[in-house]
Amino acid sequence: MNLWEYASLDAVGLRDLIRSGEVTAAEVEEVAREALEVANAELNALTLPLFTPALEHDADGPLAGVPFLVKDSGPFARGVPFTLGSRSIRGATAMVDHDLMTRFRAAGLVTLGQTTAPELGLSYATESRLHGATRNPWDLARGAGGSSGGSAALVAAGAVPLAHGNDGGGSIRIPAACCGLVGLKPSRGRTPPARPPARSASG
Repeated sequence: MNLWEYASLDAVGLRDLIRSGEVTAAEVEEVAREALEVANAELNALTLPLFTPALEHDADGPLAGVPFLVKDSGPFARGVPFTLGSRSIRGATAMVDHDLMTRFRAAGLVTLGQTTAPELGLSYATESRLHGATRNPWDLARGAGGSSGGSAALVAAGAVPLAHGNDGGGSIRIPAACCGLVGLKPSRGRTPPARPPARSASG
């Protein structure tokens, strides 16, 4: 599989190729890593080097082998540093998996990295003093929107077929619009409930 073939497939298409045996999950991951390195060099959409190895996941899940990214918007994955785009939080590490991360692992998603967000997620532009500005793959002179801009930019660039975001006031929908994507904010109750005041971001 080459980069062009990889970028032309959505999550279900990649899953089906892996299930059929036409490619292996390891081959898809190798191409995804290459795609992410190439895209991130222009977009500045990852907060950390790619995870090596990828985070643990269920090899029999419904999306087993599909490359995935998680937004740097809190302590999501046990043992993984997070910043929320803030220099004051830099150095913090998640102690446990978030309920969503548990579901991502069970789905078989291959989490390869963490995407940029504005400081504390409080902006419609994905820019921070810690990470700098995330650029739009359609026009590098423009931003990717926020606050899930890193995820949107890398999906739009074809580096991954899908990525995590959250949305309390447009943080999935705005980057999706800026980057020409479908961004899904699920109805309340479809994802694990958050505690107030963050409940609006979980549905």
